[in-house]
Amino acid sequence: QVQLVESGGGLVQTGGSLRLSCAISGSTFTIKAMNWFRQAPGKQRELVATITIGGSTDYPDSVKGRFTISRDNAKNTVYLQMSSLKPEDTAVYYCNTYSDLFGMDFWGEGTLVTVSS
Repeated sequence: QVQLVESGGGLVQTGGSLRLSCAISGSTFTIKAMNWFRQAPGKQRELVATITIGGSTDYPDSVKGRFTISRDNAKNTVYLQMSSLKPEDTAVYYCNTYSDLFGMDFWGEGTLVTVSS
């Protein structure tokens, strides 16, 4: 199994920055890509960042240029650096990965980010 624990959420003003962390444990050797999702109240969960095992990254247009995903393999941690935050970025942010070995997705419990206007 794989365990994911997010941290770093909080309250920030519009235009501010925040860095989220996702600590990975368990069968980490099964992990390839890591993702950050978010879910705002009343909305569907959406993908906001992906990083592959080779370090390639991808973002939707809504966060491109403002969010940066990175990974520290030595620390088994993935980060999401968020800047120029907007009220519409308010959501619970989740760390996610898919394991080929177990044939399933793994999710953290999420961390709340609130951007005040």
